Amino acid sequence: MTDEYSVQDRKETPGWLMAALLLLAIVSIAGFGLAWRDQARLQQLNQDYAAQFKTAQQEHVQYTESNIALQQQLAKANDAATALRSDVDVVTRRLRVTQSELTSARTEAAKAREEANQQLEEMGTAVKSELATKATSEQLSTVTGDVTAVKVDLDTTKNDLRMARSELGTLIARNSDDITVLRRLGERDYVEFTIQGKKKPQLVGPITVELRSVDIKRNKFTVALVVDDLRTEKKDRLVNEPVFFYPRGSKSQAGEFVVNSVAKDKITGYISLPKRAPAGATSAAATGN
Repeated sequence: MTDEYSVQDRKETPGWLMAALLLLAIVSIAGFGLAWRDQARLQQLNQDYAAQFKTAQQEHVQYTESNIALQQQLAKANDAATALRSDVDVVTRRLRVTQSELTSARTEAAKAREEANQQLEEMGTAVKSELATKATSEQLSTVTGDVTAVKVDLDTTKNDLRMARSELGTLIARNSDDITVLRRLGERDYVEFTIQGKKKPQLVGPITVELRSVDIKRNKFTVALVVDDLRTEKKDRLVNEPVFFYPRGSKSQAGEFVVNSVAKDKITGYISLPKRAPAGATSAAATGN
């Protein structure tokens, strides 16, 4: 009998209850799914917010650091500007002083130039006046007399020199002073020489001279003259005795070889050449008393 009642009770369970339970289960499952989805979205939002907040913090730190760096640079710039203004002030003050000194120096220089010019003018006037005073006819006559005296002395010297002439009529110098006088006359060219040592040929002007022997007691010497490869020996010639040599093709334009002094293995003298003598002589001839 109990079993019958149990079967009857089960049979009596309404269908709507089952449907309600099923619906309740579906709703619960849907609610759980929605809750899980919302929870996942919330976590994602939290993560995104945390990342954004971290980025914002980093940007804020960077901004703060940049701001501090800019403030430091601005402070340095302000310090530099302050120092520059100070330097400009100093330079400006110095420049004002320099300009003042420059103006003063220019004024003093102009004054000095003016004074110097005035002194020069005064000196020039004084000199001109003094020269005009001194340049009298009497002084001019004195100068003329001096010039005349010099001419007389020169003529006297020439007359004295005429006393020592060669057979060709040329003046014979006896020492360096006479040679200097002859050079001033300008009639011939003169080349002085000193031959030291025997058998040592030496070029003198256009000829080569070789000393062979010296006789000091008798004032004699022996030399060999070479002109254009032609060698001629002159034996036992006297001091101040001219030895002539002639240019090529001419017997009127002769050169002269003169020894003024002799010493041990040494002779000193000169050669004279005509002013317009050819550059080279081809032959040498010796004539003498």
